[in-house]
Amino acid sequence: MCGFVGFTGQIVNREQVLRKMADRIIHRGPDMEGYHIGGDNPQSSIALGFRRLSIIDLADGAQPMYNEDGTVVVVYNGEIYNFMELRQELISRGHVFKTRCDTEVVLHGFEEWGEHLASRLRGMFAFAVWDMKTNTLYGARDPFGIKPYYYSLLPGGDLLFGSEIKSLLEHPAFRRQVNPDALRPYLTFQYSAMEETFFKGTYKLPAAHWFIFQNGQMHVERYWDVDFSKKTDKSFAACAEEIDARVRESVAAHRISDVKVGSFLSGGVDSSYITACLMPNDTFSVGFNPGGETGVKFDETSEAGELSKRLDIQNWRELLEGDQCLAAFADIQYHMDEPQSNPSSVPLYFLSQLASRHVTVVLSGEGADEIYGGYEWYDEVGAMRKYKKLPGCLRRGAAGIAARMPYFRGREFIIKGSGRPEDWFIGQALVFPEDEAFDILKPAYRTGPSAREVAAPIYDRVQGLSELEKKQYLDLNLWLPGDILLKADKMSMAHSIELRVPYLDRLVMEEAASYPAAYKIAGDTKAVLRAAANRTLPDEWANRKKKGFPVPIAKWLEDEQFSAVVKKSFSSDVAAQYFQQDKLCALLNDPAHNRRKIWTAYTFLVWHDQFFESPRYAK
Repeated sequence: MCGFVGFTGQIVNREQVLRKMADRIIHRGPDMEGYHIGGDNPQSSIALGFRRLSIIDLADGAQPMYNEDGTVVVVYNGEIYNFMELRQELISRGHVFKTRCDTEVVLHGFEEWGEHLASRLRGMFAFAVWDMKTNTLYGARDPFGIKPYYYSLLPGGDLLFGSEIKSLLEHPAFRRQVNPDALRPYLTFQYSAMEETFFKGTYKLPAAHWFIFQNGQMHVERYWDVDFSKKTDKSFAACAEEIDARVRESVAAHRISDVKVGSFLSGGVDSSYITACLMPNDTFSVGFNPGGETGVKFDETSEAGELSKRLDIQNWRELLEGDQCLAAFADIQYHMDEPQSNPSSVPLYFLSQLASRHVTVVLSGEGADEIYGGYEWYDEVGAMRKYKKLPGCLRRGAAGIAARMPYFRGREFIIKGSGRPEDWFIGQALVFPEDEAFDILKPAYRTGPSAREVAAPIYDRVQGLSELEKKQYLDLNLWLPGDILLKADKMSMAHSIELRVPYLDRLVMEEAASYPAAYKIAGDTKAVLRAAANRTLPDEWANRKKKGFPVPIAKWLEDEQFSAVVKKSFSSDVAAQYFQQDKLCALLNDPAHNRRKIWTAYTFLVWHDQFFESPRYAK
């Protein structure tokens, strides 16, 4: 696990700029640094920087890495889990390897397969390969978006790219400007949902895409997609057995490391199953001290500790205090690069910090909900199941009429009963409804797309799927890379540890996509995964209801000191630049009902302070 930076073209003090960019992401790779600066004309000029966190082949995995004649160079972040198979194939084709590091497979794989390399890789990755013979830059991002990848096309036609946006800001040609289109969808989604980031002119390379940059032109292309069309005829029990074998195989592939490996462990089935398959020496859990909203439990560390005890594994746990969480929040948003108001990023930051004291690699349970159907939004209440026995044409007609009418009791039920999630479902987060997000912004920042406009082109690719699979597909393309995986990467790398996610494996996904909806939602969410896990886990862990990671933001907002901080932020000149300030401050009159809205707006202002007012970056 590492981080890289780079740019094409010739500028004054190229090496100094490159080193400053790499130093910005030293947390991604504190063990080693490396640089390549080459080319004596604008077309051949390339600068590549690298920060290494040593995981595999500790002695020989230095980057940038070169081919035999020094004409191809690579910088790479991630892990390729089928690299030994590919290595043998490449050796059989005449390639000579100097190391046993997966980086060299990327290097020789590009020589052998060119742009088709990405489709051969099983793992999590983001990389850049420069071919000096053709002055071509090739890059790719893994199928699920586990590893981040950002780029910016500079005014002169050069390309600036790297693992984190904060490093790009060190380049003298980078334009540090808030993207006015990003704020409106963010207020609804709680994360940056567009391909263009919160920094105007800076983009994310989408998951499952590769690019070629040559002669100032950027070509981006998808190389993989989820295929729900092929359905298995296996029984429910046979599929559960298949999952058990595949998850164990994936965990075995993800445990390959020359350093200590542990696992994150909550009280839920996803991380518990991974832990039971991995059987590490150490597990890590965090929760919050008791208190807060009635009926809400903010600490599952006791369940994690009990399972660890049953498995005879050391469980390291910590109970967090509100003061320490709020004190770290600015640093959390700095590491996120873009505003991200999912409250679970806060405990994940401290969970990663705890793990970093003991191990360098952790396995975690992200992705199981999207793959196997684990969210409540995917299930239906009994009344909806009865309603959907009516003919689809009647339900769709009623939904169309209801959508054009003012609010009335039952309106949302009728719309959702259409069987067309593209008319209402935008994913696992909905903070500000679209009309409220529009109204609370100043006119200059209402220009961004609505949430449904963001989702529409994704739904367009899967018009023939079932309602459940449409929801899964949207979450796999929006929520998973934009929220879940982004915070997993940024919070773990903030503490220089590598987080691996065994459920997010192409082979796991391909099998799961073949299971019928009735196997996923069958009296409970992700039913077939629970059945697989129950072969190893006790009933109370395999069948425990999903809780997410509850965070006591309501309790924090009740604190007078923190409430005053938020009020000052909402009353600031910066807030007045972006928001209708009277409407923004009015949210504070009813924090119990507006806590997510308050938290989301406050998160943006904290992020803005880090990148536009903070001394971290001189103007």
